[in-house]
Amino acid sequence: MADHIIETGPPIPVDHAAAGASTLGEMFARRCAKSATRPAYYEKRAGRWQPTSWRRFYQEAAAVAQGLVELGLEAGQRICILGPTTGRWGTFDMGAQLAGLVSVGIYPHQSVEQLRYIIDHSDARVIFVDGEDEADNVLAAIEGNDKLVAVAPWQAELAAKFAAREPRVVPPSGFAAGAIDDAERDRRLAGRGEETAIFVYTSGTTGPPKAAMISHRNILSMLGQHDEILELRQDDLSFSFLPMAHVAERVLGFYGRIEAGLTACYASSIAAVLGEVGEVKPTLFGSVPRLFEKAYGKIFSELEKASPIKQKIFRWAEDVGRQKTRLWQRGEQVPLLLALQVAVADRLVFSKIRAVFGGRVRQFVTGAAPLAVEILEFFWAAGIPIYEVYGMTEATVLTHCNRPGQVRLGTVGRIVAPLEQRIADDGEILLKGPWVFQGYFKNDEATAAAIIDGWLHTGDIGTLDADGYLKITDRKKHLIITAGGKNLTPATIENAIKNEDPLISQVHAHGDKRPYISALIAPSPIETLEWGAARQLIGGAEVKALSDELVANPSARSDALNAAMAKVVVHPEFGKRIGEAVRRGNGKLARVENVRRFRVLERDFSQEEGELTPTMKVKRRELEHKFAPLFDRIYDEDDFALQA
Repeated sequence: MADHIIETGPPIPVDHAAAGASTLGEMFARRCAKSATRPAYYEKRAGRWQPTSWRRFYQEAAAVAQGLVELGLEAGQRICILGPTTGRWGTFDMGAQLAGLVSVGIYPHQSVEQLRYIIDHSDARVIFVDGEDEADNVLAAIEGNDKLVAVAPWQAELAAKFAAREPRVVPPSGFAAGAIDDAERDRRLAGRGEETAIFVYTSGTTGPPKAAMISHRNILSMLGQHDEILELRQDDLSFSFLPMAHVAERVLGFYGRIEAGLTACYASSIAAVLGEVGEVKPTLFGSVPRLFEKAYGKIFSELEKASPIKQKIFRWAEDVGRQKTRLWQRGEQVPLLLALQVAVADRLVFSKIRAVFGGRVRQFVTGAAPLAVEILEFFWAAGIPIYEVYGMTEATVLTHCNRPGQVRLGTVGRIVAPLEQRIADDGEILLKGPWVFQGYFKNDEATAAAIIDGWLHTGDIGTLDADGYLKITDRKKHLIITAGGKNLTPATIENAIKNEDPLISQVHAHGDKRPYISALIAPSPIETLEWGAARQLIGGAEVKALSDELVANPSARSDALNAAMAKVVVHPEFGKRIGEAVRRGNGKLARVENVRRFRVLERDFSQEEGELTPTMKVKRRELEHKFAPLFDRIYDEDDFALQA
């Protein structure tokens, strides 16, 4: 295999496909005609990265469309897709779009009850599903459902296995026999530009998931501003691994690549991401903030194991890199001596960090939650440019962005025209424009609460600086109002502490109607296990086995893992180290924001316990309810005080 899947050449602007298109299906057809012989995506097969051309991509999607037509589905009806982020997920999605249908993504590893809710609520007619366990759950979820006409396993052997149990099972060959013709495609897409293209189910942090209805016009309007969001080139290569059920990967990532004609590489699995990104060497890389927080923590946990001389070199490189970044942010010139020092630091330290991500990334993009400025500053110093952006499902993924030449660390950038913005009297961010969604399916009450007089009420609190850069403070519903009447934002408190030590995974600040702030601290699994092994609290072989399990499935929280972590966190030195991190974090906060009492949990937060969403957002309401007795003890007993 060549050093790079796609070699970087002169910066040639992309050839956009959204102009003139009124539906996603039309945009897709135009892209596949324009770029027929170019690779649409790569997947790893038999140890090699194998391409699929845009022409082949269209042919396979058109076959899926014809299969859906033959099942009797009418334009506007819904189909669901449940499976990992792969080329086939996109083929099913675009097949549905060519047939004028509404496609609905479902996160992997949902419970039967969650699956039943989404399939029933969306009135789905067909569900495409990957994997035996997922298919088994789907069949349990559709018992008594008379609206669904077909279950389509991705694998022929699965279809054969489940056909006797469920007569609605259709093999993959049922979606590969023909191809929708242009006339039928155009008939089904005619007049659908203002209609719903996709449902995106919200994370459900405050109750049952709501189905946001996003139209073709919403998506195409946003993608029409691609050049204002990213600096794209024809030879750009992205690396795709985030869930396709999430609006960012689905709209900005997947549909964005179609619009711009970019090539993607699909990771073989989540466990393979870190190894394969070095093989792929992407130029664009999008991820959730947690990945960068974990990378930052891992870098500094590894530093603790290095020799004193290596630690000294690293700290010197970090210092000169941060100096340069701060000068850049202030618009000041970098002195020649500092520039020379940074060049040496880059050769000794920073180039090795970049190599982890393949060494070619021009733009890292992240959103969904704020990244601490100290983390952003470090990665920019290392030549890893992380552009923070902002948006939400209900505003078709992206409304504000930092972009090349316009970056202010600690903000999510400026609003993207033609959207309008206002900051309400209570600090809530309000948005208006063509990207605001159509509303929630079957939920007029929630829609009316979200869109008032044409303005989308985001539920986020923020401030604008003199140059129009937006800083997100926190979710409006997350604000803590202490017994003394002080309004505090928990994210500020949590981030100040969370990034002080790689042993910390999550911090949950509590204090509503309380005299002061307390916190729950969840330990970071791998780092905690390694810390325990270094002190012979647990065996090295046990740590390796549990770490391998976590790498393969980052959301895994087995009984064995929790038991091993429980052995470590009770050690007095562990608690002392966390206490020191809390003190350092408090030093960056106002006195009223200081955490005065805390409790270290014996495990990390998890999806299985209902504490995290599929996108790894903390469910604050669930934590407040689940740990209410513990919070009462924290305030009533003296054992939880942070020692001075």
